[in-house]
Amino acid sequence: MALSKERKAEIVKKYGKNEKDTGSAQVQIALLTEQITALTAHLKANHKDANSKRSLMILVGQRRSLLDYLLRTDRDAYAKLIADLGLRT
Repeated sequence: MALSKERKAEIVKKYGKNEKDTGSAQVQIALLTEQITALTAHLKANHKDANSKRSLMILVGQRRSLLDYLLRTDRDAYAKLIADLGLRT
């Protein structure tokens, strides 16, 4: 269920300042969103997988924390990222 190198590189290139910018909040949020989407699809087929449910909740919490940080530091980037990823506020 891990992201492929190619998919991760696409996300980093799209949301990062350059190809090696994996640490910015926007890139981390986009990567977490991709993982959450994959894990959600897995859980639809395997609804009794408790470990995956726990992992999903951890990832959602991490993404929420990063979104809160981005909102405090750069509101314009937050609004753009929310719209681009299709997340609810």
